[in-house]
Amino acid sequence: MIDETEFNKRNNLMTLRRYLQLTQREFIQQYFVDKDGKNEISLSTLSNLESKGGARLDDVLERISGQLNFDLSAFQMSTDKFMNMLVILVPRDTGYKNSQEETITNKNTNVNVLLNRLTNYFADEVFSGRLNPGDKIESDRNLAEIFEVGRSAIREALKVLDVLGLIEIRPGQGTFLCNDGSNFFMIPLSWSLFLNTEQIESMLDVRYALEVMAARMAASRVQNKNLEELNDIFFKMYAAYHEQDYNMFLELDMEFHLIISKCSENDVIHQLIRTIINFMRKVSSSGMVNMEQLQNIYDEHQKIYGFIIAHDQDGAENAMRVHLQASRKRYNFQ
Repeated sequence: MIDETEFNKRNNLMTLRRYLQLTQREFIQQYFVDKDGKNEISLSTLSNLESKGGARLDDVLERISGQLNFDLSAFQMSTDKFMNMLVILVPRDTGYKNSQEETITNKNTNVNVLLNRLTNYFADEVFSGRLNPGDKIESDRNLAEIFEVGRSAIREALKVLDVLGLIEIRPGQGTFLCNDGSNFFMIPLSWSLFLNTEQIESMLDVRYALEVMAARMAASRVQNKNLEELNDIFFKMYAAYHEQDYNMFLELDMEFHLIISKCSENDVIHQLIRTIINFMRKVSSSGMVNMEQLQNIYDEHQKIYGFIIAHDQDGAENAMRVHLQASRKRYNFQ
């Protein structure tokens, strides 16, 4: 039996490449080239991932979603919904600027602002009890009046929310909130981080609170099934540092934080930290340029790891707090 999720992921990988009008070779050159200009995956690997899937599929999809600034879970959508999302949120890059392209860019920016307003509006309606999961929402005409925008803008934003699974547009019947209440709140929280890209300081505050809590929770659950993964990522960092592969070391730094959030066994924390990590990759560049800073980062991670595997919740929490306070000073934002 075919795994539907696996099928969607590999099919959507190919769909994305074709939507961007790139050959496999061009796709690799766009997204999978290291600092020395060498391809990080081969043509045969990409071809196999598109046609058969494979062990590297999730890593490839995470890399792409981080660069294109959308959530990794989007690749699990059916292909028609995935394409609708691409058309709205990922404009094709033709390599030049003209009036049409600028119009598209402005349109996407406006849709993103409206998306943020709509998700907050629906969340308030649910919290107040005026709406429940599965209820029919106002018409696009009424929403246009509430938000003082055109009906076409409302329709575009609703299409995105439909793709994300927050609402369901039923032709001839109307538009309804999704039935899964937990899904309704977690997805907007995750996506709103991307839609408010100017609030970097707020993002860092959210990251601080979540990761300190995640470290404490991971230490209390250290015997869980994710421990092996935490061990693996730490020793990869150890090897990269001592082999002086510092680009790999800094990339594994992000993965280390993501695995700790996974060890918390709180899926909301894990998904939000995943989103924040993708966001940080998108909007920031590292200010870590000397050996002293790299040594400090390695030492800070070693302490966090040691406290977690020792079941020391206070130690893990404090070590993560010290690390995040220090790392905040090491970011240079573009």
